[in-house]
This record gives sequence, C-alpha cells and structure tokens, in this order.
Amino acid sequence: MRICLITPDPDHPLLAAAAGLLRAAGHRVEPLDPGTAAGPPAPPLAPPLAPPLADVYLLKARTPQALALARELERQGAPVVNTAAATTLCQDRTAMAELAVRAGLPFAATRTHDSLGAWAASGDPVPDGPVVVKSRHSRRHDLVARADDAARLRELAAQWPQEPVVVQDFAPNNGWDHKLWAVGGRVFAALRRSELAPEGRGPTLPLALGELPAGWEQLVLRVGEVFALDVYGVDVIDTGGGVPLVVDVNAFPGIRGQAGAPEALARLALARATTRHG
Repeated sequence: MRICLITPDPDHPLLAAAAGLLRAAGHRVEPLDPGTAAGPPAPPLAPPLAPPLADVYLLKARTPQALALARELERQGAPVVNTAAATTLCQDRTAMAELAVRAGLPFAATRTHDSLGAWAASGDPVPDGPVVVKSRHSRRHDLVARADDAARLRELAAQWPQEPVVVQDFAPNNGWDHKLWAVGGRVFAALRRSELAPEGRGPTLPLALGELPAGWEQLVLRVGEVFALDVYGVDVIDTGGGVPLVVDVNAFPGIRGQAGAPEALARLALARATTRHG
C-alpha cells in the first residue's frame, strides 16, 4: 500500500512511529507538505495526479492549502483521514457547538460574538459569574482565557479587539482537563492541568481507561460518530460526580506518549486503503 502524510512535520512522534510500523510491514509511506498559509501557494492539481493517487492520505494539517489539497484528493476518489469537511468543522467552534447540541452531546453552552472588542464595549455584563472566552476559529496560539469580571474582559478585548470569539460559562471543576483521544475506534486518555487553572497549564499525566467515569469512553466514540472523525481529541471536564462536559473537539491532534496510538493509526491507514480497493 502507498500511504501519504499531508503534513509539514512528518517527524511528529505519532506520524513517525506509525510510518515506521507501516514501512516495516512493506508499505510505502511518503510525506506531502501542502505548504503553509504564509508560504507560496501549493501547485494546482489537475486530474490525474502524477504520480498516481496514493491508497490513503492522512490529513495532519489545517491550513487553507492543506484543506484545499484534501478536498481535491477526495474529489478524485482518494480516501482522506480525517476528511476535509470534518477537519474544517472542528476549526469553527460555533459550528462545533451547534452540531454537538443538536446531537444531544453534553457540550458547553456556547455564544458567539463577531468581535471581542465590540462585545466588551457593548456594556453587557459578564453573565452570572466567570466565563471562558475562546477564538471562534481554532488554530495554534489562539485565544483561550477566563474572565471573571468586566475588567478582565476589557483587558482581553484590548489585546484581541477584532477577534471573533465564542463564550462559554465557566463550569466549576477540579482544575484538570481529561484529554481523551480516539484512533480508529480505540480510545486513549490522560489528565492535564487546565490552562485556566490558577497555576496555569501543567503536565500531562497518564490515565487508564478503567479510571474514567462510567460512560465516558462511549461518549468519546459517540463524538467521533457525530463529527465523522476517525482520529480526534475530545476535551472533557468533570463537573462533579463523573458528570462530563465536553468543551472542545480537535481533528487529528498530536496524541503524544500514548502507548498503542501509532499501532492504531497504522491499522486505520491500512483499513482505509483496503476499503478503497475493496
């Protein structure tokens, strides 16, 4: 099988380990750098691609160029994991919340403002206690902050005046995020001190699936079904007594340090490649 990695970083630990397993089994693995938004445009694609299409493409990039490349590959009949549509959806936190609520997932109530500066200047008070303010469009180094009062909100607005944002009521919790991932239906888990905790983001700690509250593993798999994702992350907080609240969904996150994740990714790639030929 020929597997292509759509990424500017083929040496990422998860990708490199999975690629090593695939190559050891006799498969061909090739990186395909789509370029970056700030770089030169990717060359236009015209069917048929040369060389011929790979058997499967793993999309671990979120730039406009990467998504355009993935859409073109899909148009030509190539399987892409995750699809361009599913990856794009997870970049828009408003669309993400709307879909999650429609599907009945325990997702944080989310409100959208076109401009943080305009909202802060509107005179609306911070509703009923602390809120979490996030960039509407998920990306590296985006805005994720807690605002306990109007003064903090104005401070954030001064730093991000034109930023479209989503606002979620802060849910009391123990200060730790459950970082849950799925690869081809296999779930992985860890704990990480939240960046919203007073101490700031802390280390990632291992967490066995058996230590998750009842139903959480099934919740992660349900998220994958709803969002049509094969490789993804779900950020969940425990609001008390094992009651989950989903606060974010990410397409193809890093999943570092999770034993078995590279093997699961390699199996998924081969399964999707086989499906194409089946």
